Order: sequence, then structure tokens, then C-alpha cells
Amino acid sequence: MSQATISALVSPEGSLEILSAQEVSRLKDRSEGGLYSLFRQCALAVLKTGAESDDSKELLDIHAEFDIRLIPQPRGLKLELINAPASAFVDDKMLTAIREHLFSVLRDIVYSHSIPTEAAGFNREEPEDITNLIFHILRNARVLQAGRQPDMVVCWGGHSISREEYVYSKDVGHELGLRGLSICTGCGPGAMKGPMKGATIGHAKQRVKNGRYIGISEPGIIGAEAPNPIVNELVIMPDIEKRLEAFVRAGHGIIVFPGGVGTAEEILYILGILLHPDNAELPFPLVFTGRKENAGYFHMIDEFIRNALGDEATKKYEIIIDDPVRVAQTMKKGVGQVTSFRRSKQDAYYFNWMLKIDPVFQMPFEPTHESMRELELHRHQPVHMLAANLRKAFSGIVAGNVKARGIKQVQEKGPFEIAGDPALLAPLDALLTAFVEQNRMKLPGTSAYKPSYRIVPLTSDK
Repeated sequence: MSQATISALVSPEGSLEILSAQEVSRLKDRSEGGLYSLFRQCALAVLKTGAESDDSKELLDIHAEFDIRLIPQPRGLKLELINAPASAFVDDKMLTAIREHLFSVLRDIVYSHSIPTEAAGFNREEPEDITNLIFHILRNARVLQAGRQPDMVVCWGGHSISREEYVYSKDVGHELGLRGLSICTGCGPGAMKGPMKGATIGHAKQRVKNGRYIGISEPGIIGAEAPNPIVNELVIMPDIEKRLEAFVRAGHGIIVFPGGVGTAEEILYILGILLHPDNAELPFPLVFTGRKENAGYFHMIDEFIRNALGDEATKKYEIIIDDPVRVAQTMKKGVGQVTSFRRSKQDAYYFNWMLKIDPVFQMPFEPTHESMRELELHRHQPVHMLAANLRKAFSGIVAGNVKARGIKQVQEKGPFEIAGDPALLAPLDALLTAFVEQNRMKLPGTSAYKPSYRIVPLTSDK
């Protein structure tokens, strides 16, 4: 497939102007331990903002001739782009938002890979060190603002949603913006873009000049969910687990719109954390919302949660159907409760240090046929641990759907197998089947969905 391309030299846009010789060397290194492939992959995703595709492997294949090089300058550096997508330029000049995102990618890749090697005593498997790494990446990206009152609402939801669902998410964002709340999403299209777009109008009406539209992604997913151009603060975390922890540490509340397996993964992540006994008294507003036509969808999600995690889990969220004003009012009130709680506990407004996150939610999960088959999907474990294992199952399906490495594994070895207690897997299978039938696995108009998973009920618990 022929794609219009441009070659150009690009100067930094405020995120990173200088690099050390060692950092330049690592970014140029095309070997397995170098950063060139990672940087090229993420840069290409940013340059393809707005593309109607959610297949990161397909994106890399189409733009196989794309190359990116660092050009040292007396006053800093420039990037040389070769065969870059022409859609990133207007009259041969790169769009400002894309240029900002491009250098945000460079900043975060360099920083997240330099901290572990330079910080004495850093241990990738130590929970406190993982949280500190997330803090440092967010601080380096200037996401953490000490003098600001809590206002950050995280919005989760599908990239593959209907036009009507997109408009609803935009209406909710508008109501949030009218109340001075900022938006943080996974930075992609669909329910990740709608709330930001709506909030820009709400902020304009209220003359909010410092509205924030934060996008948090990670290398494995950015090709499938390229940053939308409304994002004015982009952060690339090293992996999905650190991305999810960044959302709940920096956010003050979460709204969930309809989505597919990625959204289900996010729901299980936050519920698993809130169900930990140490977080029982910690306020964290969580709202599920959609149009009246989505009532059945959220009933299905609610029943799945109730069956898998019990009635206690359903007390951690509120379902609000077809009422953007009430959603925004509920979130505004919840953020106020978070503010009061943080003040009483002398906890930071900008980073939730008190939130207890079990190490099982922090350790990177690498989906392979072996790791997926060995997941502990049974009820003979603490409920937050079951949530963690179910989260991993959904994460593996996401990898098989849209991540280049996961897609390759499924192509070579067939679908991932998910095995466990039939009482858990039957509702899981029904939920996944509904996602497929509702076109929540792939963007409309792209290639037909081929399942990346296969449910294998066991005759007895593992």
C-alpha cells in the first residue's frame, strides 16, 4: 500500500533539547539492547496520529521505509525524519502538537531507561522502587504540579466505539470542563479523545486557560492507540503496568465509558486495588457511564464483576446512565472528598502515595502461550488476587489483538489458551463474545476480528 511521505529536519518543541553522548549512542543502537527500534516504533505511531488502524504490526509493515536519526547541533539536537507520513505535516511543516508529542516520546524513552542504570540501588522488582520510578517519570514530564488543587479525572473506554458513544463521551467531557476539571486518558481515539474534546469547549466557556489534557501510553500500545492531537501533555511509561499505576497515582477519580478487553482490563485493575484491605477507607470516585442504549452493556459488566469478585466489588463504583451532568457532579463531589482526605492525612495532592498497590499489579506480565495458560483463574485466593489474574487474561487478549509482539505470537502458534474454573470462564466467554458482536475488538472498517484467545474450561479447579 503506497503512502505519501516526507523527509524533514525537526527541531525540539520544549520537551528535550539536549542529550548526553551516551544517550545518543543508545538511541542509535540498532542491536537488541539498544533503543533505536523502540524509539522508531513510538515515533512512527505519533506521526500517524488520526490513522484509521489499530494494528501496530500493520503500521510498522506499511512504513517499513521510515527512518529516524539524531543530528547533533551546536545548540542542541534535531531529528532527521526519512519517509515520514505526510499526514503529520501541513505545507511541509510538522503540526505543532505532533512535534510536541514526538519530543515527549524521546524525553520519556531516554529518561525511563537512564534512571535504572544510574540510580544506585534501584531494583525493578521492589514495589517502592517501581512507584518511585513512576513518580520520577511523571515529574520529569512536568505532569506533577505541587501548587494545583486536585482536578484530574481519568477517563477510560474503548478506542473502537460508535459515533453516538463518542458524542456521549464528549458531552461528559464538556460537563467536566464546565466544572474546571482536567482530563487524563490513554491518549488514543474514541472514548480517550471524546472527553478531551468536550472539555476544551467547557474550559473555553469558563475561560479556563490552563486546562490539562494528559495522555499516558506505553510502547506496546501506542501504535494501536496513537495520541490524539488534543493531548497537551504526553507521557510514555515503560510498560502497561506502570501506565496503569500512573493513572491511579496521578488521577483523583475515574470515569469508565463502554469499551472492549482493554477497558475490562482497566476495570479489573482499579477494582483489584480498591478491594485491597489497606485501601478500604481511601476515597476514590469511580463511575461507569454511557448512553441509555449502553444500559445492557453495563448490566453485563456489573454481573460479570459480581460473579467473579462478589457483591463487595460492586460497592466500589456507581453506574450512571445517560446523564452527563450527574456524572460530572458526582465526580466533582468525589474529587472534593479526595481533597479533604489528602489534606487530613498530609498526603500530596499531585501523587497518591497512600494508595496500596500489591506487587502482583506492578510486576510486568509478558503474555505468552505458556503464561496465559498458567494463569490462576479460580476462587481459592484473595479477591484482589483473582482480580489481578483476570486482569492479566484481558491484558493477554489485548496483546494478541493490537500489539505487534502479541499478534506475531498468535500468528505463529495460534490463539492464546485461557484455562480455569468453568464457573468463572463461562461468564468471561460470554463477555468476550459480546465484545466481538458489538465490534469492540477492532476499529470499524478495519479487517475482520480474528480471536486471539480460546477459552479452555477445566474439569476441576487449578
